[in-house]
Amino acid sequence: MYLVRRLLLLPPLLVVISLLAFLLVRTAPGGPFDRERKPASPDVERALRARYHLDEPLGQQYLRFLGGLVRGDFGASLKYRNHSVTDIIRQGLPVSLSLGLLAFGLALGVGIPAGVYGAMRKGEWSDYGVSVLTLLAVCIPGFVVGPVLVTVFAIRWQWLPVGLWESPMHAVLPTVSLGLYFAGKIARMMREGMLQTLRMDFIATARAKGLGETRVLMRHAFRLAVMPVVSYSGPLLADLLTGSFVIENLFQIPGLGVFMVNSSLNRDYPMVVGLVLLYAILLLGLNLIVDMLYAFLDPRVRYD
Repeated sequence: MYLVRRLLLLPPLLVVISLLAFLLVRTAPGGPFDRERKPASPDVERALRARYHLDEPLGQQYLRFLGGLVRGDFGASLKYRNHSVTDIIRQGLPVSLSLGLLAFGLALGVGIPAGVYGAMRKGEWSDYGVSVLTLLAVCIPGFVVGPVLVTVFAIRWQWLPVGLWESPMHAVLPTVSLGLYFAGKIARMMREGMLQTLRMDFIATARAKGLGETRVLMRHAFRLAVMPVVSYSGPLLADLLTGSFVIENLFQIPGLGVFMVNSSLNRDYPMVVGLVLLYAILLLGLNLIVDMLYAFLDPRVRYD
């Protein structure tokens, strides 16, 4: 029932999100045709507005948008004139998803072992070293890490390409720039979770039964200690997708981030609303999956 209830709430919630995005993007100053190379005459601008139905009342425009949305059509882009929003999403989404999933794998692959190691070595110099590194990762944003990595590994040493998205080597610097911050957050979260779990009674009982420390950590403590990371995974993936806007622009990666930034600057209303809805769908779906996974990992959690 819980799953059915959550699924039934998705359509009205998406309608509310689409309405808010539709109205808010139109409150920004400027119009979609203000950045033309040659200023359009009043007659040309009226023709353009009529072509894209921008001369209609807002209510009628929104109903027209909803009608297209039901058919899976987000409308035509006002900046990329010969392309629909759906075509652009189909082109850029695989790139953004690839970058986000690579950064997600890096964040988990680095953050979880670092957090477990820090908890096992609590109070030692190695623990302090890991804590300092994770703190630096959290404090330095990706738009600072990216240029530093490009300067060192691409320009000075010429080990890796500067930008674009043409081969696995092109993905290294953007993935590290995007995932390093989240790796630091996961490491700190995992360390605290492991330390709290190791102080629980059932861990003392397992040790009293003569179980080895590795088995106690991996079979008994890890499953409960990783719960905060699991809870954070849904918002983490959403943060990776939205955080990739800056990284994609920095490395000139042809993902959705470039289109989102350019569309916002050029008041491309259909593109902005379509991308907002897409990210809302991804975020809500990921949160639902995380909730189900949370109940699977922790037997104490039950959804009525």
